[in-house]
Amino acid sequence: MTPIDLNSDLGESFGPWPMGDDVSMLAIVTSANIACGFHAGDPAGILSVLKDAAHRGVSVGAHVGYRDLVGFGRRNMEPTSAELVADTIYQIGALRGLARAAGTRVRYVKPHGALYNTMAHDARQAADVIEGIRAIDPSLVLMALAGAPIVIQARAAGLTVVCEAFADRAYNADGSLVSRRLPGSVIHDPQAIAERMLRLVAEGCITAIDGTDIALEAQSICVHGDTPSAVAVARTLRDTLISQGIELKAFTNG
Repeated sequence: MTPIDLNSDLGESFGPWPMGDDVSMLAIVTSANIACGFHAGDPAGILSVLKDAAHRGVSVGAHVGYRDLVGFGRRNMEPTSAELVADTIYQIGALRGLARAAGTRVRYVKPHGALYNTMAHDARQAADVIEGIRAIDPSLVLMALAGAPIVIQARAAGLTVVCEAFADRAYNADGSLVSRRLPGSVIHDPQAIAERMLRLVAEGCITAIDGTDIALEAQSICVHGDTPSAVAVARTLRDTLISQGIELKAFTNG
């Protein structure tokens, strides 16, 4: 079967407040979405995670988000186009500098939280982030929600797009993610998560929250790093996929 990438959101601790187990996750995933300081993360912590990613050969992406530390980037916002373009450039630029100091480089961009979900269907905000990426480095890959309009929009603008599925999030029948405000939006059972992702890789489909099957074409699977069971979920998923002969490999080159 086609190789699959495993990614996780890392570098989100802030000063003395830890968020997730980055060290353990970097031993499991093949790509790391590193916070850029807007929704989470501080320079020293981000640099430390980048150095560990470089040491382990894990591909690095810029996890750009809204300027929303208090809300962890999960509150809907309406920045102007000028703000969002510049914020995108600023975050990628900051992470690129830290990555260079750590001996690695930023290879892709994955928007975070509310920005990610808004971009999936909001053509204006999507265009702003796309413009920001193209302005700083058009060779950067955009990671986006499988099946969402942003995929077509970004490819039409000249970006390479990698589609992802979420291992631990429930889906609506239209392919969107179930809101975190609703019960059942996050799946916690490691074995159940591994089995649904194995089916996704093998058959290209997943069961939505209403019980219907939906088709998804994904080259990467995300396991959130900020849930209590994150490491157990990621490890079980990795072991299950490998046991079935599925190769885990970053979608970026080198």
